[in-house]
This record gives sequence, C-alpha cells and structure tokens, in this order.
Amino acid sequence: MFDTLISVPQLAQRLEDPSLVIVDCRFDLGRPAWGEAAYGESRIPRARYAHLDRDLSGPLRPDSGRHPLPAPQALAERLGGWGIEAGVQVVAYDQGPGAFAARLWWLLRWLGHSSVAVLDGGLAAWQAARLAVP
Repeated sequence: MFDTLISVPQLAQRLEDPSLVIVDCRFDLGRPAWGEAAYGESRIPRARYAHLDRDLSGPLRPDSGRHPLPAPQALAERLGGWGIEAGVQVVAYDQGPGAFAARLWWLLRWLGHSSVAVLDGGLAAWQAARLAVP
C-alpha cells in the first residue's frame, strides 16, 4: 500500500493492476478548461480525469471560498463511480509539483481512504522517464 508518494518506476510496475485507480488532477486556476483538454491529449494509461471545480469541490456559495469542500456523500458517490472503493490503491497526479493531486489525496484521506498516493513529480516525471502516454 502506498499512502503518501509513489515513484514513477513503482507506478509503471503496477500499471496493469486491476485494484489500482489512477486519477489525473491537472488544473490551471487561470484556465479552468486546460487540465481536461490536456488530459484529452495525453495522460498516464488508464487514468480518469478529476476537474478541480466540478469533481473535487462543492458548489460555490456566497460564504464559501473559491473551492469549498464537497459534501462527503456526493464526493463518495463520484469516487465510487470511478471505481474507488475499499481495497483500491489510488494514485493521483498533476503536471508536477503536486498541489492539485494533493487535494485529491487529502479528500480521500478525509473520507477515510488511506490507500492513496501522489505520483512523485507528476506527469512531467512520467514523461521524462519516456513512459507511454496514450
């Protein structure tokens, strides 16, 4: 079980593991559509995409911040739809250095899911290792 960081070689070795869910969390605060567009162009194989505003945040309210916490039940349902359940190892990544992936890591830990790790170096490290990106 990985519960903080996972290295590129460690993830590459486990890429075909059916109990592994990979989540692409790339996002740009100034260009909210960028991360999903980048995901459409290239990603780590088998990755799903998590949009910061739509998937990893709750609805905006007059008294909320820019990215309020989602309701736990709504978040659990979203994650369950991606195949994230007890016993599943989750790996979150972004472009690097990990701020957006860390949000998914924190949210999963908040819900009690401890088998979650951030890819050390993000997609940039994956690409630097010359690994496949469909």
